[in-house]
Amino acid sequence: MLEGMQLKWLDDLAALAETRSFTRAAERRNVTQPAFGRRIRALEDWAGVPLVDRNAPVFELTEAGVQLVDCLQPAFVELADLRAHWLQRGVDAAPLTVATGRTLARTMCADWIAGLRRTLGDRPLRVTTGSVFDVVRLLESGEAHFLLTYHHPSLAVTLDARRFKFFSMGTESLVPVTRASAAGKPRYTLNDARPAPLLTYAPTLALSRLLADHLLNRQGAHRLRPWIECDSADAMQEFALKGLGVAWLPWGLVADDCRRKLLTPLGTSEERVRFEVRLYRRRGRLPADGEAAWAATVESK
Repeated sequence: MLEGMQLKWLDDLAALAETRSFTRAAERRNVTQPAFGRRIRALEDWAGVPLVDRNAPVFELTEAGVQLVDCLQPAFVELADLRAHWLQRGVDAAPLTVATGRTLARTMCADWIAGLRRTLGDRPLRVTTGSVFDVVRLLESGEAHFLLTYHHPSLAVTLDARRFKFFSMGTESLVPVTRASAAGKPRYTLNDARPAPLLTYAPTLALSRLLADHLLNRQGAHRLRPWIECDSADAMQEFALKGLGVAWLPWGLVADDCRRKLLTPLGTSEERVRFEVRLYRRRGRLPADGEAAWAATVESK
């Protein structure tokens, strides 16, 4: 029955159904949009029916597409649970694995791990970074014990509450900053008659969606001129320090630079993009040290 069908096509369709966008689904699957489109077409050729309504004014699966996704979801859940069960066998000797974003690894994740030194002692830890969709998949597949990630209404990150639970680690903010002069004055402002150069995130980063949503709804967005796009908040921090433009950066990343007056925040509090940071885990039992780390985290707040 599955002859000629590739399993990766089913993952493609699941990503498309969740993101409701060929562009975002292609990003999640780490392929170009044309290649992704060809794979969906190949799945439709195998199924013998259209799975996506390409004549609809907004994205919509056909009835057959909905039926196939509904069929896939429980199968994916069972496979992930079974794989996680296998991975858990003998896991007490393996490192506890934390999946997170590259920026969070430098800020809140580093602080969290430092606070667990007494609980974990010399227990090996592995921190794996990647895009928000990559690290979510690591938790879902059982390859990571914990997921530390952003949470915001503009982010399409969903985890099945029947399988996973979370603890709120606190809040963070994207703060607009620019290089400060020796006199402490900003190199650029958000109200210059001449649009200030904007340093922004590549679409593959979760922070990109947070910032794009904010800029779309703020007044005076015309006073910013997009210039440099980058997939690294660390690099954008360096660009801002060199006076190359205005960047919305996590406060935990730039607070020290602002205290040292190398960078200066811009605008009012309304220009800050606030979001939550959540620690996720499976509802099933973790290794003993994993349970201890979770308990210590919850008790410390």
